[in-house]
Amino acid sequence: MRSVWRQRPRASGVASPRSSAPLQQLRHLVLFNLDSEAMSTCEKAGAEATSVVSSDRVSSLPPEIKGDILSRLLVEEAVRTSILSSTWRNAWTDMPRVFLQDGKLAQTKFVTLVDMVLALHKGTIEEFNISGNKSYHYEFARWMLMLSRRSPRSIIIKLNSLPEYRIPSCLFSIGNLKILHMENCTILLPRVFQGFKRLTHLSLKLFSSTDMDIQNLISFCPVLTDLRLVRFEGIRCLNIQAPKLEYLEVVGGFEDINLDAPNLEWAVLTLNPKAKAYQSVPIAHDTKNYVKKSLGSHLSKGCIPMKLPAVFTRLEHIYLTIWDQRQVLAACSLFQNAPNLKRLNMRSRFPGPWYQDQVSIQELTVQLQMDHLVTASMEGFAGLDYEVDFVAKLLSWAPALEELEIEWEGETDCSRVLAKLLALPRVSPRAKVIVTF
Repeated sequence: MRSVWRQRPRASGVASPRSSAPLQQLRHLVLFNLDSEAMSTCEKAGAEATSVVSSDRVSSLPPEIKGDILSRLLVEEAVRTSILSSTWRNAWTDMPRVFLQDGKLAQTKFVTLVDMVLALHKGTIEEFNISGNKSYHYEFARWMLMLSRRSPRSIIIKLNSLPEYRIPSCLFSIGNLKILHMENCTILLPRVFQGFKRLTHLSLKLFSSTDMDIQNLISFCPVLTDLRLVRFEGIRCLNIQAPKLEYLEVVGGFEDINLDAPNLEWAVLTLNPKAKAYQSVPIAHDTKNYVKKSLGSHLSKGCIPMKLPAVFTRLEHIYLTIWDQRQVLAACSLFQNAPNLKRLNMRSRFPGPWYQDQVSIQELTVQLQMDHLVTASMEGFAGLDYEVDFVAKLLSWAPALEELEIEWEGETDCSRVLAKLLALPRVSPRAKVIVTF
């Protein structure tokens, strides 16, 4: 009896005398872990009242705030909130950002969902993101037409089913577009294309187009700062004229490139070494003298052109992956057009030896002045003669060089090559050559 008497003050002390009876009884139920079926009608009423008060605080938020909250969910999840109450019934129609992903949804259900969102959405769709692995070729043109009427600022399309999706002309009429990312598509510009005057980011992946359409698409984006072209077909010559361009990434097997981007700060070029050369520059069959003449104008088999149309005064860091021997010579044009270059990283991926009928690096007469180059590195160094010759040229071009790091991956006599490297003259008194194994 004494133990029971001691429990009563503890229980009565849980709820203050000012607490309501239902809440006090509810706390007693929690304390003694009674079954929920024992709850009285008053207790249920108290719990419901508390829930209503909490839900009203969220439901009373302005529509734009609720729309912003729902924008952080997939549309499928956001639409489900319409069953919460009458105030949430149409909240999803004010979402500024729409994210659609087919995931585990059946094809027909996903089509219905996209149609419903684009038809019932009330305001402007600032961001539209759609992705899926099922086929929506029949519905795609309809979706893009409905989307174009919402004046989105950002569009991301990642529909991966084959064949490629042909981008309808209505998408190219969206004047407010700032970000455009498309995958698995065919791009054919309409004749009345006026350009994207506000577009700053353009990313195209796994696409097909023509030289002229891509050239016009890029040149008609006057404020473009970021450009990515990854794995494409149908393009032989890339003409990139972008006065505001700062970041460039190109991955593909094209034959020639003309680059006019004076504000370029970062460039990543991964070129297909199996690309066929232009007929006007049959470099695959060149003799020694013909290579010397042709290096001055064209890019062939993945080489960077020797003569670039602009000087990249803001370019401070270059990373080059060399797939073909001729690219070593052609890359010098890029160094020459980047007077403020501070860091240089190179990766050698040569499939074969340096043939005797090609131009020797020692015969390279151009004298570059890389006054601001401080650090340089060369990965995949095999210790071949032309690699040592290139290091020698680099040491003679960089008066401010402090460190040149070489990552050794060769199978030749290491000691003989090291002796050559250490004996190379250096124009910079602070230059150190570091070889890692």
